[in-house]
Amino acid sequence: MAIKLSQSMKLGQNLVMTPQLQQAIKLLQLNHLELADLITQELTDNPILEEISEEANPDNVDTAAEGESFDPEVQQQNDEQAQLQPATEDNKNLGDKDDVNWEAYLEDFNDGSSTAPSMKEIPDGDMPSYENLLTKTTSLEEHLQWQLNMLNFTEQELKFGQMIIGALNDDGYFEGNLSTMAAEVGLEYEDAEEILKMIQNFDPVGIGARDLQECLLAQAKLLVPHSVLVESIIQSCMHELEKHNFPAIAKMLDVPLDQVIEAKKIIHELEPKPGKIFTESDTQYIAPDIYVIKVANEYVIQMNDDGIPRLRVSNYYKNIVKKEAAANAAAGNAAPTSAQTQAKEYVHEKLRAAMWLIKSIQNRQKTIHKVTEAILARQRDFFEKGAQHLKPMVLKDIAADVGMHESTISRVTTNKYMHTPVGTFELKYFFNSSINSSDGGDSVASSAVKEKIKQLIAKEDLKKPFSDQQIVEILEKDNIEIARRTVAKYREMLNILPSSKRKRAF
Repeated sequence: MAIKLSQSMKLGQNLVMTPQLQQAIKLLQLNHLELADLITQELTDNPILEEISEEANPDNVDTAAEGESFDPEVQQQNDEQAQLQPATEDNKNLGDKDDVNWEAYLEDFNDGSSTAPSMKEIPDGDMPSYENLLTKTTSLEEHLQWQLNMLNFTEQELKFGQMIIGALNDDGYFEGNLSTMAAEVGLEYEDAEEILKMIQNFDPVGIGARDLQECLLAQAKLLVPHSVLVESIIQSCMHELEKHNFPAIAKMLDVPLDQVIEAKKIIHELEPKPGKIFTESDTQYIAPDIYVIKVANEYVIQMNDDGIPRLRVSNYYKNIVKKEAAANAAAGNAAPTSAQTQAKEYVHEKLRAAMWLIKSIQNRQKTIHKVTEAILARQRDFFEKGAQHLKPMVLKDIAADVGMHESTISRVTTNKYMHTPVGTFELKYFFNSSINSSDGGDSVASSAVKEKIKQLIAKEDLKKPFSDQQIVEILEKDNIEIARRTVAKYREMLNILPSSKRKRAF
C-alpha cells in the first residue's frame, strides 16, 4: 500500500469566544451588587477609567456619549494619518473639554494643605487605639473552650472535653462516637458520659446533645420553677408531642389536659438548636436590579443605578493620546523609542478595555430592560392582581419575544430581582411550568397553584386541617387538575407540615 500526501479544503463554522464577548457574558450574569463591586475594581485597575459625578456633570450628560466619542481603534488610524499631514490647532484640541485642571490639581495635592485638621494636630492620648476600632465575634468553640477551662479537670479529661467540642455541628449537636473517643484518651465510658453531661449544662444549655430529646431534656432540668411534667413529656411522649396529640399525652401521664397544654407552651419556648446563635450569618439584603412602577394606568420600568459608578474615558488620557499623535506628526518619520512604544501600547490597551467595559455595561442594561418589558407584557395580570394570577411561562417564550437565545435569557434572569407593586421577586420566579385546567381552559402556573395551596392552609380550621386529598378536591372546584402527590410535593416545597402534624386539639 503506497503512502502519499494530499491536500483538501473544508468549510466549517466555529464559535470564537473573544475576551470582549467573555466579558459581556460575565457582566450579564452579575446582579446589582456584584456589578457595583466589579466596576469599583475596574476603576482601581484601569487608570483610563474615571467616575463621573453629578458635580462634574451638571447637565447629566450620558456616560455612553462620553465614551463613544473616543474610539482607540479610530485614534490609532488617525495617528498613522497624522504622520502624512501637519498638525493643526483643530487637531490638537478637537473640541473636547477637560473638566479638571490637572496642573492646579497636582499643585494642590502636593501642597499638603487641607481644611480638615491633620492627624498631627490631635494629641495621641485622645486618639482611640487601633484595637478599639475593631470588633470580633466569639465562635461557639471559643465560648465552650472558655467554660471548659473553668473546670477543675485533669489533662486527660480536658483533652476529651476539647474533642467533644470539636465534634459539634453548627446546630450544637454532638456527632462523634463517645466510646471511640473515650478509648482514644484512655477514659472509662462512664466518665466520658459524665463529662458530656457536664458540657450539656454549659451555656447555651443543651449544647453537645446527641438528639433533640436529650437537648430539650437538658434545658428542662434547669427550668425555674422546675416542672416534672415537662420532663415527663419530653422523656416519654415526644412522638405524640410532635403530632400535637395532647389528649393522648394526658391519658398516658394521667394528668389533666389543661396542664399538658401549659407544659407544651413551656416546651415550645426551649431552644432546639442551641448552637445557632453563634453560627447565624449576617442578614443578606436584596438590592433589586429593576423597579416596575405604576404611573397612572401604565407600568414604567426603571433600572436601579444606585451605587453603580458612572464611567467615562478620562479626558486627561485622551489629551495624552492626542498630544502624542501631534508629536509624532511633527517628528515626521523619526522612529519612536522602545519606551515610547511600550507606553503607547499600554495606553491603547487600557483605552480598549475601558471602551469595552462601558459598552458591555450599556448592553447589559439594555438586555435586562428588554427582557423585563417582555415579562411585563406577558404577566400583566400578576402585576395587577398578585401571585395567584401568574401565567405559565418558559424561557423559550421570552427568548422568542426579544429575539435572543434561551441561554441569554437564563443568564439575564439568574440572581436578579425585580421590585413590583405586589412585592420583590427574583426574575426566575416568573418562569414556571403549567397545570392543566379541568374544563379545558387556559393552564395555570405552578407558582399560582402553590400560592393557592398556601392560602388554603393559612385559612383552615386547625382542629380539622385539610388533607392533601381534600386540597385536590378544593382545587378541582377552581378547575385546577392536580394529583395528590403533586400537592404533597408543593406543600413540602412551601415547608408546610402534613395535616396530621398541623392538627391542634384546642
